[in-house]
Amino acid sequence: MDRRDLGGVMASIDKRPNGRWRARWREYPNGPQKVRSFERKGDAQRFLDGVKGDLLRGEYIDPANARMLFKDYAEEWRRAQVHRASTAEQCEIYLRKHCYPVLGHRPIGQIRRSEVQGWVKGMSANLSPGSVEVAYRWAATVFRSAVADRLIAASPCIRIALPKKERGEIVPLEVDHVLAMAETILPRYRATVLVAAGAGLRQGEVLGLSVDRVDFLRKTIRVDRQLLTRGKGGPQFGPPKTEAAYRTVPVSATVTDELAAHVATFGTGPDDLLFTSSTGRPIRRGTYNEAWHRARDLTDVPDWATFHDLRHFYASMLIRHGCSVKAVQKRLGHRSATETLDTYSHLWPDSDEETRDAVETLLGSAVRAS
Repeated sequence: MDRRDLGGVMASIDKRPNGRWRARWREYPNGPQKVRSFERKGDAQRFLDGVKGDLLRGEYIDPANARMLFKDYAEEWRRAQVHRASTAEQCEIYLRKHCYPVLGHRPIGQIRRSEVQGWVKGMSANLSPGSVEVAYRWAATVFRSAVADRLIAASPCIRIALPKKERGEIVPLEVDHVLAMAETILPRYRATVLVAAGAGLRQGEVLGLSVDRVDFLRKTIRVDRQLLTRGKGGPQFGPPKTEAAYRTVPVSATVTDELAAHVATFGTGPDDLLFTSSTGRPIRRGTYNEAWHRARDLTDVPDWATFHDLRHFYASMLIRHGCSVKAVQKRLGHRSATETLDTYSHLWPDSDEETRDAVETLLGSAVRAS
């Protein structure tokens, strides 16, 4: 038997009756014994040398951990996360529907980069580029956690080529389109259209508005929650989409007047909720969207228009009237000015003439005077 010291922890190599060489070691004194077999003694020796180096560097990973199935580890990881309800729901759905069918039954330590790339390519045949990216990001997050938990030495999610997302330029609705939707949609939903168009609120932010969030005197709307619809459960309040989405939006008299008229006609729902269904309950997004589509089909509003296009309309109004990038970012609740520019930069007026005038004023006059 060949014994060796792994930095204070003993290990050994012995030959088995079947001719194979068995390497035995412990991660720490009096710890459980680990065993691995090799065809040749030299392979066993090199393996234990590697174990010794990893132990000394604090990089040792138990090979047995890598045999844990991807799905088993991912579920253990998922249940331990402190996610917002909407994020937790998205994580569960994407892992279950897109990750587990291909990767779930595989030992996490045996999944290769090429397998991940093949999985991404396979998803691309049926999913949009955005959905493929979301599924991949969740899988990559699980692998990163497995590295941190020392199940695997490195993540296979490196240099993975994702399908390109074609970002089309936003085409804002016309004022006539907004008015047509407000006049055609169910009367109890009319004010939702004008609030979204006049304040840039997201759908969930509009449906989650209550009377106390509207300051009719100062003409502002406070956004600090949204109404979420999750699976078969009823709508529930949740936090805004991001930290930046917490905001107070100044609004015009048109918006506050519409809200006041709405309350006078339809009253309020539970918790003074402004917008409710015909039965007085919070509105499910699916129910609202059906009403939106029916109204849109009765007008000349483009068939691509969704409720979210009212938010784009609001942004286009601010830009058209000279608001800065930072002002638009703040009103929309974007994380950064970059996000605002990535979405709406094409709507800001060109500055070709201003550029020419600046150069001519400074450089041109100097050249002529020389």
